[in-house]
Amino acid sequence: MKNNISLIYNACLVAGDFLALVAAFVVAYLVRVKFNIGLNPTNIGPSNGREFLTVFLAVVPFWLIIFALLGLYNHSIYEKRFKEFGRLLVGSFIGMLFAVFWNFMADKPIFPARLVPIYGFAFGFVFLVIFRNLARIMRIQLFSFGIGLTKVLIVGNSSVTVELLDWLADSRRSGYDIVGVVGQKRTIGKRDVLTYPSFQQFLKENKQELHGIIQTELYADEGKNTEILTYAQENHVSYRFVPVNAGLFVGNLEVELFRSSLPVITIHQTALFGWGRIVKRLTDLSFGTFLLLIASPFMLLIALAEVVSGSGSVFFRHKRLTRFNQTFKVFKFRTQYRKYDGTTPEEAFGMMGKPELAKQYRENGDFLPNDPRITPLGRFLRATSLDELPQILNVLRGDISLVGPRALIPQELAAYSKKHTILSVKSGITGLAQVSGRRDISFEERRTLDLYYVQNWSLWLDIVILAKTIRAVIKRDGAR
Repeated sequence: MKNNISLIYNACLVAGDFLALVAAFVVAYLVRVKFNIGLNPTNIGPSNGREFLTVFLAVVPFWLIIFALLGLYNHSIYEKRFKEFGRLLVGSFIGMLFAVFWNFMADKPIFPARLVPIYGFAFGFVFLVIFRNLARIMRIQLFSFGIGLTKVLIVGNSSVTVELLDWLADSRRSGYDIVGVVGQKRTIGKRDVLTYPSFQQFLKENKQELHGIIQTELYADEGKNTEILTYAQENHVSYRFVPVNAGLFVGNLEVELFRSSLPVITIHQTALFGWGRIVKRLTDLSFGTFLLLIASPFMLLIALAEVVSGSGSVFFRHKRLTRFNQTFKVFKFRTQYRKYDGTTPEEAFGMMGKPELAKQYRENGDFLPNDPRITPLGRFLRATSLDELPQILNVLRGDISLVGPRALIPQELAAYSKKHTILSVKSGITGLAQVSGRRDISFEERRTLDLYYVQNWSLWLDIVILAKTIRAVIKRDGAR
């Protein structure tokens, strides 16, 4: 959803855990080496503090990955104190075992003494617990000033509505700010909130930002339910439904619990949220930088070839869509004649007086042999996919990701009924559709694959798509 509060809190937790672990092993080093507290004062590794810290900093990122795999950066865990403490203990122990294994496999010992990892484990767990509690306290204090609250609208008149209002009333505890209740009753429970007779009335009278909708009952008129869910998806706000009847739990849905007993169904447009977005962005930055260093010499040669060919400017910049309906200028090497810049295939072929080519282009998976819009150099660049190289700059700028749905122009996506789901994640240079038969599938099939990627994202899926992309480029499968 649009609200980035949880994302910011996750990032703070990652930074805080990093500092807590570093501080723990610095203290462990001082206690064991400098103060000689232990049974055997003999050093077996680096006795220089700077050398030890430099080596250990290389281990910490893997420790944080272990924490992430244990779910310590998911809100369902860090909002439950005892479950969080238990996973911190397990994560700290596994992290210590990883560091010991690294020490065993390394050419030179990492730790100056055998007890340093034991001390580091003990201090690490204590420091992590202290930091997590301080972070929780600070978060609650910010809630009391109205900072970081998730603004929600409750829809419904059921008994669950009253329970929700009572539970969410204390924003310091819940982190929610109820902006209103949509229902026929003017008074609901003891909660003093604005009530609206209909969802449309709320939209008309309330212009403040909305982060989420919680619906506690379904309308008899299915159109009203669809209207609310569609609004949530089109405006990228979270939608949750709280069923009164437990029999409503059907399908592949995520179930959360309020107050450990109140079931809430969360309908996610995408699996890419929270910690996943942080991992994906870090992956884009690291791999993007690496790819840019490798591609720079080739990009320079292609730029010189573009100048010599005289087909126009080196780069083609065009408005495309990415996450949350945002537009950006995509960078590509020029592959088509300048007079067709800024046109859809339908418009370009219409300018030629050959509108029948547009239908053939779409039916052939957005590909046309001997496309008259393409320059001779452009044919080579498209056949080798080298025209895509400048999009690495878009990745580093944060416009798009390495992997994602294809970045389309607004006109191409306008008529697609589920475009808002596709636009809940960043577009990508490559994607599931591109590696599933680039010229052999239709526009509708490509969008279906984009939807599957959005709803089933995982880091492993990104890795698989990148590997298949490299194979496709080398073998020139479906190249255009």
